Amino acid sequence: MAKSSPAKKSVKKASLPPIVPPQDEPLLPASAKTSPKLKASLKKAAELGTKLVPAAPPTETTGVVTPAPTKKKAITVKLSKPDAAPQKASVAKTKKTSPPQESGPTTSGKRILFITAECTPLAQTGGLGDAVAGLTKALIQRGHEVRIVMPLYQRIDRARYGITFSRSCCVHFGRGEEIWVGIFEGKLDGQVPIWFIDYERYFGRPHIYDGDEDSYRFGVLSKAALQICKDTAWIPHVAHIHDWMTAITAVFLKTWDRVLSPLSHTASVLTIHNIGYQGKFDSSVLGFYGFGADYLTPDRFEDFQGINLLKAGIQYADMVTTVSPTYANEIRGPIGGMGMAMYLNDRADRVTGILNGVDTTVWNPATDPYLPARYSKDNLAGKAECKRALQERFGLTVDPKIPIFAVISRFAPQKGFDLMRGSLPQALRDMIMQVVVLGTGDSFTENFFRWLSEANPGRANAHIGFAPEVAHLIEAGSDFFLMPSIYEPCGLNQMYSSLYGTLPIVRATGGLDDTVENYDEATGSGTGFKFWEISGRALYYTIGWAVSTWHDRPKHIATMQQQGMAKDFTWEASAQQYERVYENALTHRTKL
Repeated sequence: MAKSSPAKKSVKKASLPPIVPPQDEPLLPASAKTSPKLKASLKKAAELGTKLVPAAPPTETTGVVTPAPTKKKAITVKLSKPDAAPQKASVAKTKKTSPPQESGPTTSGKRILFITAECTPLAQTGGLGDAVAGLTKALIQRGHEVRIVMPLYQRIDRARYGITFSRSCCVHFGRGEEIWVGIFEGKLDGQVPIWFIDYERYFGRPHIYDGDEDSYRFGVLSKAALQICKDTAWIPHVAHIHDWMTAITAVFLKTWDRVLSPLSHTASVLTIHNIGYQGKFDSSVLGFYGFGADYLTPDRFEDFQGINLLKAGIQYADMVTTVSPTYANEIRGPIGGMGMAMYLNDRADRVTGILNGVDTTVWNPATDPYLPARYSKDNLAGKAECKRALQERFGLTVDPKIPIFAVISRFAPQKGFDLMRGSLPQALRDMIMQVVVLGTGDSFTENFFRWLSEANPGRANAHIGFAPEVAHLIEAGSDFFLMPSIYEPCGLNQMYSSLYGTLPIVRATGGLDDTVENYDEATGSGTGFKFWEISGRALYYTIGWAVSTWHDRPKHIATMQQQGMAKDFTWEASAQQYERVYENALTHRTKL
Protein backbone atom coordinates (compact mmCIF):
# COMPACT_ATOMS: atom_id res chain seq x y z
CA MET A 1 0.00 0.00 0.00
CA ALA A 2 1.40 3.38 -0.93
CA LYS A 3 1.89 6.00 1.71
CA SER A 4 -1.19 8.07 2.16
CA SER A 5 -1.38 11.75 2.79
CA PRO A 6 -4.62 12.54 4.61
CA ALA A 7 -6.91 14.74 2.59
CA LYS A 8 -7.42 18.19 4.02
CA LYS A 9 -10.61 18.28 6.04
CA SER A 10 -12.90 21.18 6.74
CA VAL A 11 -12.42 22.33 10.30
CA LYS A 12 -15.48 22.69 12.44
CA LYS A 13 -15.98 25.82 14.45
CA ALA A 14 -14.00 25.35 17.64
CA SER A 15 -15.35 25.89 21.11
CA LEU A 16 -11.84 26.41 22.41
CA PRO A 17 -10.11 29.80 22.28
CA PRO A 18 -8.09 30.52 19.13
CA ILE A 19 -4.48 29.44 19.04
CA VAL A 20 -2.48 32.49 20.07
CA PRO A 21 1.33 32.58 19.87
CA PRO A 22 3.06 33.67 23.08
CA GLN A 23 3.60 37.40 23.38
CA ASP A 24 7.10 38.78 23.50
CA GLU A 25 8.17 39.02 27.11
CA PRO A 26 11.26 40.67 28.59
CA LEU A 27 13.83 38.15 29.75
CA LEU A 28 14.45 40.11 32.94
CA PRO A 29 13.04 43.33 34.38
CA ALA A 30 15.47 46.22 34.32
CA SER A 31 15.30 46.51 38.10
CA ALA A 32 16.60 42.95 38.43
CA LYS A 33 19.61 43.62 36.20
CA THR A 34 20.52 46.80 38.12
CA SER A 35 19.87 45.41 41.60
CA PRO A 36 22.72 46.53 43.93
CA LYS A 37 22.40 43.34 45.96
CA LEU A 38 22.49 41.15 42.85
CA LYS A 39 25.65 42.98 41.72
CA ALA A 40 27.14 42.41 45.16
CA SER A 41 26.10 38.75 44.91
CA LEU A 42 27.86 38.43 41.56
CA LYS A 43 30.99 40.08 42.94
CA LYS A 44 31.04 37.90 46.03
CA ALA A 45 30.55 34.80 43.90
CA ALA A 46 33.61 35.74 41.89
CA GLU A 47 35.61 36.27 45.10
CA LEU A 48 34.63 32.75 46.21
CA GLY A 49 36.62 31.37 43.30
CA THR A 50 33.70 30.00 41.30
CA LYS A 51 35.54 30.96 38.08
CA LEU A 52 37.40 27.68 38.49
CA VAL A 53 34.34 25.80 37.19
CA PRO A 54 35.43 23.62 34.22
CA ALA A 55 34.31 24.79 30.80
CA ALA A 56 32.68 21.47 29.94
CA PRO A 57 31.56 18.36 31.81
CA PRO A 58 33.80 15.29 31.70
CA THR A 59 32.84 12.41 29.49
CA GLU A 60 33.25 9.74 32.12
CA THR A 61 30.96 9.15 35.10
CA THR A 62 32.35 10.81 38.20
CA GLY A 63 31.51 10.51 41.85
CA VAL A 64 29.07 12.69 43.71
CA VAL A 65 29.07 13.96 47.27
CA THR A 66 26.84 11.59 49.16
CA PRO A 67 25.45 12.91 52.44
CA ALA A 68 24.81 10.61 55.36
CA PRO A 69 21.62 8.59 54.81
CA THR A 70 18.60 9.14 56.96
CA LYS A 71 16.09 6.62 58.09
CA LYS A 72 13.33 6.17 55.51
CA LYS A 73 9.67 6.21 56.37
CA ALA A 74 7.35 4.06 54.32
CA ILE A 75 4.03 5.19 52.93
CA THR A 76 1.38 2.58 53.58
CA VAL A 77 -1.21 2.02 50.90
CA LYS A 78 -4.34 0.14 51.79
CA LEU A 79 -5.36 -2.12 48.97
CA SER A 80 -7.60 -4.96 49.96
CA LYS A 81 -10.17 -7.27 48.49
CA PRO A 82 -13.51 -5.57 47.85
CA ASP A 83 -16.13 -6.33 50.47
CA ALA A 84 -19.71 -7.17 49.83
CA ALA A 85 -20.78 -4.05 51.73
CA PRO A 86 -21.85 -1.11 49.57
CA GLN A 87 -19.78 2.07 49.40
CA LYS A 88 -20.62 4.82 51.83
CA ALA A 89 -20.86 7.25 48.95
CA SER A 90 -24.37 7.74 47.64
CA VAL A 91 -24.67 5.95 44.29
CA ALA A 92 -27.72 5.86 42.11
CA LYS A 93 -29.24 2.36 42.22
CA THR A 94 -30.07 0.79 38.88
CA LYS A 95 -30.38 -2.77 37.70
CA LYS A 96 -26.98 -4.07 36.79
CA THR A 97 -28.19 -5.24 33.40
CA SER A 98 -29.73 -1.88 32.48
CA PRO A 99 -27.80 0.41 30.16
CA PRO A 100 -27.83 4.19 30.66
CA GLN A 101 -31.19 5.72 29.78
CA GLU A 102 -31.56 7.11 26.26
CA SER A 103 -33.35 10.17 27.63
CA GLY A 104 -29.99 11.82 28.32
CA PRO A 105 -27.70 12.56 31.24
CA THR A 106 -28.81 13.13 34.80
CA THR A 107 -27.12 14.64 37.81
CA SER A 108 -27.21 11.37 39.77
CA GLY A 109 -24.20 9.19 40.44
CA LYS A 110 -22.89 7.28 37.46
CA ARG A 111 -20.99 4.08 36.88
CA ILE A 112 -17.59 5.06 35.51
CA LEU A 113 -15.01 2.53 34.31
CA PHE A 114 -11.35 3.62 34.20
CA ILE A 115 -9.28 1.49 31.81
CA THR A 116 -5.60 2.27 32.29
CA ALA A 117 -2.06 0.93 31.94
CA GLU A 118 -0.93 2.66 35.14
CA CYS A 119 -2.23 3.46 38.61
CA THR A 120 -0.23 4.80 41.54
CA PRO A 121 1.19 3.13 43.61
CA LEU A 122 0.76 -0.21 41.82
CA ALA A 123 2.43 0.61 38.51
CA GLN A 124 3.62 4.02 37.37
CA THR A 125 6.08 5.67 35.01
CA GLY A 126 4.70 9.22 35.08
CA GLY A 127 1.72 11.45 35.80
CA LEU A 128 -0.84 9.03 34.32
CA GLY A 129 -0.78 6.81 37.41
CA ASP A 130 -1.21 9.77 39.76
CA ALA A 131 -4.11 11.14 37.72
CA VAL A 132 -6.01 7.83 37.70
CA ALA A 133 -5.57 7.32 41.45
CA GLY A 134 -6.47 10.89 42.38
CA LEU A 135 -9.46 11.35 40.07
CA THR A 136 -11.10 8.00 40.86
CA LYS A 137 -11.00 8.70 44.61
CA ALA A 138 -12.44 12.19 44.10
CA LEU A 139 -15.29 10.80 41.96
CA ILE A 140 -16.08 8.18 44.60
CA GLN A 141 -16.32 10.94 47.20
CA ARG A 142 -18.76 12.78 44.92
CA GLY A 143 -21.15 9.83 44.84
CA HIS A 144 -20.18 7.97 41.68
CA GLU A 145 -19.62 4.23 41.37
CA VAL A 146 -16.12 3.88 39.97
CA ARG A 147 -13.99 0.90 39.02
CA ILE A 148 -10.49 0.60 37.60
CA VAL A 149 -9.30 -2.08 35.17
CA MET A 150 -5.55 -2.54 34.73
CA PRO A 151 -3.07 -5.35 34.03
CA LEU A 152 -1.76 -7.54 36.84
CA TYR A 153 1.90 -6.87 36.08
CA GLN A 154 4.64 -9.09 37.44
CA ARG A 155 5.92 -6.20 39.58
CA ILE A 156 2.65 -5.90 41.55
CA ASP A 157 2.90 -7.63 44.92
CA ARG A 158 -0.36 -9.55 45.29
CA ALA A 159 0.17 -10.44 48.94
CA ARG A 160 1.14 -6.91 49.95
CA TYR A 161 -1.97 -5.37 48.43
CA GLY A 162 -4.41 -8.18 49.26
CA ILE A 163 -5.16 -9.00 45.62
CA THR A 164 -7.24 -12.16 45.24
CA PHE A 165 -8.55 -14.28 42.36
CA SER A 166 -12.16 -13.70 41.34
CA ARG A 167 -13.00 -15.49 38.07
CA SER A 168 -11.90 -16.40 34.57
CA CYS A 169 -12.96 -14.54 31.45
CA CYS A 170 -12.96 -15.51 27.76
CA VAL A 171 -12.18 -12.67 25.34
CA HIS A 172 -12.81 -13.05 21.59
CA PHE A 173 -10.46 -11.50 19.04
CA GLY A 174 -10.12 -11.56 15.27
CA ARG A 175 -9.20 -14.64 13.22
CA GLY A 176 -11.36 -16.72 15.58
CA GLU A 177 -8.86 -16.38 18.43
CA GLU A 178 -10.02 -16.78 22.04
CA ILE A 179 -7.94 -15.68 25.02
CA TRP A 180 -8.76 -16.74 28.55
CA VAL A 181 -7.64 -14.31 31.22
CA GLY A 182 -7.83 -14.36 34.99
CA ILE A 183 -9.63 -11.60 36.87
CA PHE A 184 -8.26 -10.59 40.26
CA GLU A 185 -9.74 -8.04 42.65
CA GLY A 186 -8.50 -5.45 45.11
CA LYS A 187 -9.23 -1.94 46.36
CA LEU A 188 -7.20 1.24 46.02
CA ASP A 189 -6.81 2.90 49.43
CA GLY A 190 -9.83 0.92 50.60
CA GLN A 191 -12.05 3.02 48.31
CA VAL A 192 -11.82 2.22 44.60
CA PRO A 193 -12.46 -1.37 43.41
CA ILE A 194 -9.90 -2.64 40.90
CA TRP A 195 -10.18 -5.48 38.43
CA PHE A 196 -6.74 -6.81 37.50
CA ILE A 197 -6.34 -8.62 34.17
CA ASP A 198 -3.98 -11.58 34.58
CA TYR A 199 -2.47 -12.99 31.39
CA GLU A 200 1.03 -14.33 31.96
CA ARG A 201 2.09 -14.29 28.32
CA TYR A 202 1.65 -10.51 28.07
CA PHE A 203 1.75 -9.13 31.60
CA GLY A 204 4.12 -11.50 33.39
CA ARG A 205 7.08 -9.27 32.47
CA PRO A 206 9.32 -7.04 34.59
CA HIS A 207 8.44 -3.85 32.67
CA ILE A 208 5.15 -2.03 32.11
CA TYR A 209 5.96 -1.34 28.45
CA ASP A 210 7.74 -3.75 26.15
CA GLY A 211 8.02 -2.52 22.57
CA ASP A 212 6.19 -3.86 19.52
CA GLU A 213 4.13 -6.46 21.41
CA ASP A 214 2.46 -3.64 23.35
CA SER A 215 -0.08 -3.42 20.50
CA TYR A 216 -1.25 -6.93 21.45
CA ARG A 217 -0.79 -6.54 25.21
CA PHE A 218 -2.94 -3.45 25.58
CA GLY A 219 -5.41 -4.68 22.99
CA VAL A 220 -6.06 -7.60 25.37
CA LEU A 221 -6.44 -5.19 28.29
CA SER A 222 -8.91 -2.98 26.43
CA LYS A 223 -11.17 -5.75 25.20
CA ALA A 224 -10.99 -7.79 28.40
CA ALA A 225 -12.10 -4.72 30.35
CA LEU A 226 -15.32 -4.56 28.35
CA GLN A 227 -15.87 -8.32 28.50
CA ILE A 228 -15.64 -8.43 32.28
CA CYS A 229 -18.30 -5.70 32.49
CA LYS A 230 -20.66 -7.87 30.44
CA ASP A 231 -19.80 -11.04 32.38
CA THR A 232 -20.52 -9.38 35.73
CA ALA A 233 -23.46 -7.29 34.47
CA TRP A 234 -21.70 -4.15 35.77
CA ILE A 235 -22.49 -1.85 32.85
CA PRO A 236 -20.77 1.54 32.97
CA HIS A 237 -22.37 4.76 31.80
CA VAL A 238 -18.89 5.98 30.78
CA ALA A 239 -15.63 4.24 29.88
CA HIS A 240 -12.81 6.66 30.74
CA ILE A 241 -9.76 5.60 28.74
CA HIS A 242 -6.22 6.96 28.93
CA ASP A 243 -3.60 7.60 26.26
CA TRP A 244 -2.85 5.30 23.31
CA MET A 245 -2.66 2.21 25.48
CA THR A 246 -6.43 1.96 25.92
CA ALA A 247 -7.62 4.33 23.16
CA ILE A 248 -8.83 1.38 21.05
CA THR A 249 -11.57 0.83 23.63
CA ALA A 250 -13.49 3.69 21.99
CA VAL A 251 -13.31 1.82 18.67
CA PHE A 252 -14.53 -1.44 20.22
CA LEU A 253 -17.51 0.37 21.75
CA LYS A 254 -18.55 1.68 18.32
CA THR A 255 -17.99 -1.59 16.44
CA TRP A 256 -17.79 -4.82 18.44
CA ASP A 257 -20.33 -3.56 21.03
CA ARG A 258 -22.36 -1.30 18.82
CA VAL A 259 -25.50 -3.42 18.35
CA LEU A 260 -27.49 -5.73 20.65
CA SER A 261 -25.03 -5.35 23.52
CA PRO A 262 -25.50 -4.03 27.05
CA LEU A 263 -22.51 -1.75 26.28
CA SER A 264 -24.06 -0.21 23.19
CA HIS A 265 -25.06 2.88 25.19
CA THR A 266 -21.76 3.29 27.07
CA ALA A 267 -20.04 6.57 26.18
CA SER A 268 -16.27 6.92 25.94
CA VAL A 269 -13.99 9.71 27.19
CA LEU A 270 -10.35 9.67 26.05
CA THR A 271 -7.80 11.60 28.12
CA ILE A 272 -4.52 12.47 26.40
CA HIS A 273 -1.80 12.76 29.04
CA ASN A 274 1.03 13.26 26.54
CA ILE A 275 0.41 13.49 22.81
CA GLY A 276 4.06 12.71 22.14
CA TYR A 277 3.26 9.01 22.66
CA GLN A 278 0.73 7.76 20.10
CA GLY A 279 1.00 3.97 19.84
CA LYS A 280 2.27 3.49 16.28
CA PHE A 281 2.53 -0.14 15.15
CA ASP A 282 2.57 -2.39 12.11
CA SER A 283 -0.83 -2.68 10.41
CA SER A 284 -0.81 -6.48 10.69
CA VAL A 285 -2.18 -6.19 14.23
CA LEU A 286 -5.55 -5.00 12.87
CA GLY A 287 -6.50 -8.61 12.11
CA PHE A 288 -5.90 -9.54 15.75
CA TYR A 289 -8.24 -6.74 16.84
CA GLY A 290 -10.88 -8.10 14.47
CA PHE A 291 -10.80 -5.29 11.89
CA GLY A 292 -10.46 -5.66 8.14
CA ALA A 293 -8.50 -3.64 5.59
CA ASP A 294 -11.35 -1.12 5.35
CA TYR A 295 -10.24 0.24 8.74
CA LEU A 296 -6.76 1.05 7.40
CA THR A 297 -7.75 4.53 6.27
CA PRO A 298 -6.55 7.98 7.39
CA ASP A 299 -9.83 8.75 9.16
CA ARG A 300 -9.52 5.60 11.30
CA PHE A 301 -6.25 3.81 12.08
CA GLU A 302 -3.88 4.40 9.16
CA ASP A 303 -0.70 6.41 9.72
CA PHE A 304 1.77 6.14 6.81
CA GLN A 305 1.01 2.47 6.14
CA GLY A 306 1.04 1.57 9.83
CA ILE A 307 -1.59 2.16 12.50
CA ASN A 308 -1.87 4.89 15.13
CA LEU A 309 -3.94 3.88 18.15
CA LEU A 310 -4.21 7.38 19.59
CA LYS A 311 -5.53 8.69 16.27
CA ALA A 312 -8.21 5.99 16.24
CA GLY A 313 -9.19 6.91 19.80
CA ILE A 314 -9.49 10.60 18.90
CA GLN A 315 -11.70 9.71 15.92
CA TYR A 316 -14.05 7.39 17.83
CA ALA A 317 -14.24 8.77 21.40
CA ASP A 318 -17.34 10.73 22.37
CA MET A 319 -15.24 13.31 24.22
CA VAL A 320 -11.49 14.01 24.28
CA THR A 321 -9.80 15.70 27.21
CA THR A 322 -6.25 16.60 28.04
CA VAL A 323 -4.61 17.56 31.29
CA SER A 324 -4.57 21.37 31.15
CA PRO A 325 -6.45 24.09 29.24
CA THR A 326 -3.32 25.57 27.66
CA TYR A 327 -2.12 22.14 26.49
CA ALA A 328 -5.54 21.58 24.89
CA ASN A 329 -4.87 24.72 22.86
CA GLU A 330 -1.26 23.81 22.06
CA ILE A 331 -2.03 20.35 20.68
CA ARG A 332 -4.34 21.93 18.11
CA GLY A 333 -1.32 23.65 16.57
CA PRO A 334 1.09 22.20 13.98
CA ILE A 335 3.96 21.80 16.46
CA GLY A 336 2.18 20.84 19.67
CA GLY A 337 -0.20 18.47 17.88
CA MET A 338 2.62 16.22 16.63
CA GLY A 339 0.58 15.16 13.61
CA MET A 340 -2.79 15.01 15.39
CA ALA A 341 -3.76 18.70 15.14
CA MET A 342 -5.97 18.26 12.06
CA TYR A 343 -8.00 15.49 13.70
CA LEU A 344 -8.34 17.37 16.98
CA ASN A 345 -9.45 20.53 15.19
CA ASP A 346 -11.96 18.52 13.18
CA ARG A 347 -13.56 17.54 16.52
CA ALA A 348 -12.78 20.77 18.37
CA ASP A 349 -16.25 20.93 19.92
CA ARG A 350 -15.48 17.63 21.69
CA VAL A 351 -11.98 18.60 22.96
CA THR A 352 -11.36 20.26 26.32
CA GLY A 353 -8.56 20.70 28.84
CA ILE A 354 -8.96 19.96 32.55
CA LEU A 355 -6.10 20.56 34.94
CA ASN A 356 -4.82 17.59 36.91
CA GLY A 357 -5.11 17.76 40.67
CA VAL A 358 -2.88 17.01 43.65
CA ASP A 359 -3.46 14.36 46.28
CA THR A 360 -3.24 16.56 49.37
CA THR A 361 -3.33 13.55 51.67
CA VAL A 362 0.21 12.92 50.40
CA TRP A 363 1.42 16.42 49.51
CA ASN A 364 0.66 18.72 52.45
CA PRO A 365 3.43 20.41 54.50
CA ALA A 366 1.13 20.58 57.52
CA THR A 367 0.84 16.77 57.73
CA ASP A 368 3.81 15.43 55.70
CA PRO A 369 5.44 12.56 57.68
CA TYR A 370 8.72 12.92 55.75
CA LEU A 371 9.52 16.40 57.05
CA PRO A 372 11.64 17.21 60.12
CA ALA A 373 9.21 20.06 60.86
CA ARG A 374 5.73 20.79 59.56
CA TYR A 375 4.35 24.16 58.63
CA SER A 376 1.48 26.04 56.95
CA LYS A 377 0.93 29.31 55.09
CA ASP A 378 0.05 30.95 58.41
CA ASN A 379 3.23 29.78 60.12
CA LEU A 380 6.29 29.16 57.93
CA ALA A 381 8.74 28.61 60.80
CA GLY A 382 9.00 24.91 60.01
CA LYS A 383 10.14 25.62 56.44
CA ALA A 384 13.36 27.19 57.75
CA GLU A 385 14.09 23.99 59.70
CA CYS A 386 13.42 21.92 56.56
CA LYS A 387 15.86 24.13 54.63
CA ARG A 388 18.58 23.53 57.20
CA ALA A 389 17.94 19.76 57.09
CA LEU A 390 18.12 19.84 53.27
CA GLN A 391 21.44 21.70 53.26
CA GLU A 392 22.89 19.22 55.75
CA ARG A 393 21.63 16.16 53.87
CA PHE A 394 23.11 17.34 50.57
CA GLY A 395 26.38 18.56 52.08
CA LEU A 396 25.72 22.21 51.25
CA THR A 397 26.88 25.24 53.22
CA VAL A 398 24.27 25.75 55.94
CA ASP A 399 23.12 29.35 55.56
CA PRO A 400 19.46 30.47 55.57
CA LYS A 401 20.35 33.56 53.51
CA ILE A 402 21.48 31.58 50.46
CA PRO A 403 18.56 30.68 48.17
CA ILE A 404 18.24 27.01 47.17
CA PHE A 405 17.11 26.12 43.62
CA ALA A 406 15.71 22.59 43.25
CA VAL A 407 15.24 20.11 40.40
CA ILE A 408 13.12 16.95 40.77
CA SER A 409 12.47 15.18 37.49
CA ARG A 410 13.00 12.23 35.22
CA PHE A 411 15.90 13.17 32.98
CA ALA A 412 14.25 13.50 29.56
CA PRO A 413 14.75 16.14 26.83
CA GLN A 414 11.13 17.31 27.24
CA LYS A 415 11.98 18.65 30.72
CA GLY A 416 14.40 21.31 29.45
CA PHE A 417 17.74 19.89 30.58
CA ASP A 418 19.48 21.44 27.57
CA LEU A 419 18.43 24.79 29.01
CA MET A 420 19.79 23.85 32.44
CA ARG A 421 23.12 22.78 30.96
CA GLY A 422 23.30 26.15 29.25
CA SER A 423 22.51 28.20 32.37
CA LEU A 424 23.29 26.52 35.70
CA PRO A 425 27.13 26.49 35.45
CA GLN A 426 27.17 30.23 34.73
CA ALA A 427 24.51 30.97 37.33
CA LEU A 428 26.52 29.16 40.02
CA ARG A 429 29.62 31.06 38.88
CA ASP A 430 27.94 34.47 38.89
CA MET A 431 25.43 34.31 41.75
CA ILE A 432 25.28 33.30 45.38
CA MET A 433 22.91 30.34 45.20
CA GLN A 434 22.72 26.60 45.79
CA VAL A 435 21.32 23.79 43.64
CA VAL A 436 19.92 20.40 44.68
CA VAL A 437 18.88 17.74 42.17
CA LEU A 438 16.88 14.51 42.43
CA GLY A 439 16.23 12.34 39.40
CA THR A 440 17.38 9.70 36.97
CA GLY A 441 17.11 8.90 33.28
CA ASP A 442 19.30 10.03 30.40
CA SER A 443 22.91 9.07 31.23
CA PHE A 444 24.36 12.26 29.72
CA THR A 445 22.17 14.38 32.04
CA GLU A 446 23.07 12.20 35.02
CA ASN A 447 26.77 12.79 34.32
CA PHE A 448 26.20 16.51 33.87
CA PHE A 449 24.76 16.81 37.38
CA ARG A 450 27.56 14.66 38.82
CA TRP A 451 30.04 17.04 37.22
CA LEU A 452 28.12 20.11 38.44
CA SER A 453 28.26 18.74 42.00
CA GLU A 454 32.01 18.09 41.92
CA ALA A 455 32.70 21.48 40.35
CA ASN A 456 30.72 23.32 43.04
CA PRO A 457 31.33 21.61 46.41
CA GLY A 458 29.10 22.97 49.14
CA ARG A 459 26.98 24.78 46.56
CA ALA A 460 25.48 22.00 44.40
CA ASN A 461 24.75 18.32 44.84
CA ALA A 462 22.70 15.65 43.09
CA HIS A 463 21.00 12.44 44.17
CA ILE A 464 20.90 10.25 41.07
CA GLY A 465 17.91 8.00 41.59
CA PHE A 466 14.57 8.52 43.23
CA ALA A 467 13.46 8.37 46.85
CA PRO A 468 10.07 9.71 48.04
CA GLU A 469 11.39 11.01 51.35
CA VAL A 470 14.10 13.00 49.54
CA ALA A 471 11.55 14.46 47.11
CA HIS A 472 9.38 15.69 49.97
CA LEU A 473 12.33 17.21 51.82
CA ILE A 474 13.48 19.02 48.66
CA GLU A 475 10.04 20.48 48.03
CA ALA A 476 9.87 21.74 51.63
CA GLY A 477 13.45 22.92 52.07
CA SER A 478 14.03 24.70 48.75
CA ASP A 479 13.24 28.32 47.97
CA PHE A 480 12.82 28.00 44.20
CA PHE A 481 11.92 25.09 41.90
CA LEU A 482 13.30 24.86 38.33
CA MET A 483 10.96 23.41 35.67
CA PRO A 484 11.96 24.86 32.26
CA SER A 485 10.08 22.29 30.16
CA ILE A 486 10.09 22.47 26.38
CA TYR A 487 6.49 21.26 26.58
CA GLU A 488 4.50 20.13 29.60
CA PRO A 489 0.94 18.75 29.30
CA CYS A 490 0.26 19.45 32.97
CA GLY A 491 3.12 18.88 35.40
CA LEU A 492 2.74 18.14 39.09
CA ASN A 493 5.94 19.29 40.77
CA GLN A 494 5.22 22.96 40.17
CA MET A 495 1.94 22.47 42.06
CA TYR A 496 3.66 20.53 44.87
CA SER A 497 6.18 23.38 45.09
CA SER A 498 3.51 26.06 45.38
CA LEU A 499 1.74 24.17 48.14
CA TYR A 500 5.08 23.87 50.01
CA GLY A 501 5.93 27.57 49.71
CA THR A 502 8.64 26.96 47.10
CA LEU A 503 8.39 29.36 44.16
CA PRO A 504 8.38 27.70 40.70
CA ILE A 505 10.54 29.01 37.85
CA VAL A 506 8.92 27.72 34.66
CA ARG A 507 8.76 28.14 30.94
CA ALA A 508 5.24 29.31 30.11
CA THR A 509 3.90 26.23 28.36
CA GLY A 510 1.00 23.83 28.92
CA GLY A 511 0.03 23.24 32.52
CA LEU A 512 2.98 25.29 33.76
CA ASP A 513 1.43 28.40 32.24
CA ASP A 514 -1.96 27.51 33.76
CA THR A 515 -0.74 26.88 37.30
CA VAL A 516 1.92 29.56 37.87
CA GLU A 517 1.03 33.26 38.13
CA ASN A 518 3.95 35.41 37.00
CA TYR A 519 5.53 37.71 39.59
CA ASP A 520 4.53 41.38 39.37
CA GLU A 521 7.27 43.59 40.84
CA ALA A 522 4.91 46.55 41.17
CA THR A 523 2.46 44.77 43.49
CA GLY A 524 4.36 41.72 44.78
CA SER A 525 1.58 39.45 43.52
CA GLY A 526 2.18 36.13 41.78
CA THR A 527 3.20 32.59 42.66
CA GLY A 528 6.42 32.20 40.64
CA PHE A 529 8.57 33.33 37.72
CA LYS A 530 7.90 32.64 34.02
CA PHE A 531 9.90 32.92 30.81
CA TRP A 532 8.96 32.17 27.21
CA GLU A 533 12.09 31.82 25.08
CA ILE A 534 13.49 28.29 24.70
CA SER A 535 17.11 29.09 25.58
CA GLY A 536 19.62 28.73 28.39
CA ARG A 537 20.01 32.50 28.25
CA ALA A 538 16.33 33.04 29.13
CA LEU A 539 16.55 30.60 32.04
CA TYR A 540 19.76 32.23 33.30
CA TYR A 541 18.19 35.69 33.42
CA THR A 542 15.03 34.35 35.07
CA ILE A 543 17.17 32.74 37.79
CA GLY A 544 18.83 36.16 38.16
CA TRP A 545 15.41 37.77 38.47
CA ALA A 546 14.54 35.36 41.29
CA VAL A 547 17.89 35.98 43.05
CA SER A 548 17.43 39.76 42.89
CA THR A 549 13.90 39.43 44.29
CA TRP A 550 15.20 37.20 47.09
CA HIS A 551 17.72 39.88 48.17
CA ASP A 552 15.95 43.13 47.27
CA ARG A 553 12.29 42.35 47.94
CA PRO A 554 12.06 39.67 50.65
CA LYS A 555 8.53 40.80 51.55
CA HIS A 556 7.45 39.97 48.00
CA ILE A 557 8.94 36.49 48.38
CA ALA A 558 6.91 35.95 51.55
CA THR A 559 3.74 37.23 49.87
CA MET A 560 4.19 34.91 46.89
CA GLN A 561 4.81 31.96 49.18
CA GLN A 562 1.52 32.54 50.96
CA GLN A 563 -0.36 33.05 47.69
CA GLY A 564 1.02 29.81 46.29
CA MET A 565 0.22 27.83 49.43
CA ALA A 566 -3.36 29.11 49.30
CA LYS A 567 -3.99 27.72 45.79
CA ASP A 568 -6.67 25.05 45.37
CA PHE A 569 -5.02 22.25 43.41
CA THR A 570 -7.21 19.46 44.83
CA TRP A 571 -8.85 16.81 42.68
CA GLU A 572 -12.27 18.00 43.86
CA ALA A 573 -12.30 20.92 41.40
CA SER A 574 -11.09 18.70 38.54
CA ALA A 575 -13.69 16.02 39.33
CA GLN A 576 -16.50 18.55 38.96
CA GLN A 577 -15.26 19.46 35.48
CA TYR A 578 -15.00 15.79 34.49
CA GLU A 579 -18.61 15.31 35.57
CA ARG A 580 -19.63 17.86 32.94
CA VAL A 581 -17.50 16.05 30.35
CA TYR A 582 -19.24 12.75 31.20
CA GLU A 583 -22.63 14.44 30.79
CA ASN A 584 -21.60 15.77 27.37
CA ALA A 585 -20.26 12.37 26.30
CA LEU A 586 -23.57 10.71 27.18
CA THR A 587 -25.58 13.44 25.46
CA HIS A 588 -23.54 13.42 22.26
CA ARG A 589 -22.47 9.79 22.03
CA THR A 590 -22.33 8.90 18.37
CA LYS A 591 -22.03 5.86 16.18
CA LEU A 592 -19.66 5.67 13.22
